Amino acid sequence: MLKDYDVIIDEMEGKLRPPTVGMVPYEPKVIPLTTGEDMLVREASREELVMIMDAIVPLFNHPKDYYDIVAARIYTEILGMLRYRVQDEYFFVGAVDGEIAGIVNGRLVNEKVGMSYHTMTLKRGVRVGAQLFAAKMEYHFDFMNQDEVFIVAESPNGFKRWMIEYELEPRFECPHELGGVPTFVLTRALWEKHKANKNVGIRPAFEDVIEANKVLHMPAKINV
Repeated sequence: MLKDYDVIIDEMEGKLRPPTVGMVPYEPKVIPLTTGEDMLVREASREELVMIMDAIVPLFNHPKDYYDIVAARIYTEILGMLRYRVQDEYFFVGAVDGEIAGIVNGRLVNEKVGMSYHTMTLKRGVRVGAQLFAAKMEYHFDFMNQDEVFIVAESPNGFKRWMIEYELEPRFECPHELGGVPTFVLTRALWEKHKANKNVGIRPAFEDVIEANKVLHMPAKINV
């Protein structure tokens, strides 16, 4: 239950919570998929985050394409967000008719630097992950007006999609929060170069698509 993650704010709790640089809301958008379906990309609520945590636990034992480590890390990142132990973390979902197709998250390090965390695709084969990754880069650069985002890959597929396709700059001397994996950076110049081909979507989002995705659920069976 959500109440399990609600903490009474006393003086000590207030000291433990991180500061904020002031996040702005992410405006939902609709992305037409190659299947003919419309995917809504929007922020996830706290209630939905609890549901996602529970639903991805089975993926802890799914080593294919490194879903095990990604699921485990996303679980702890959500928990940190719910416990107010991560500064300025965001969490977006892509959903089709209420079913979550993919999830992405990251955070703001300061006003000008972002930290990309994870991208997990649950509806494979229609570039859901690529679209959601672009959506979170859009948030950093076009909503929060940041200058660069630190990015790492935990799978060969991720390396191909992010490092190679976006021509990311190596920044190996700058450690990423996820550990010792080599750090790459998406700069504003690279974002401006690639966003016309990478970042798609329709705004304002169609009302019927918003309505169809007001109540979210994970796929009945996750086939990844």
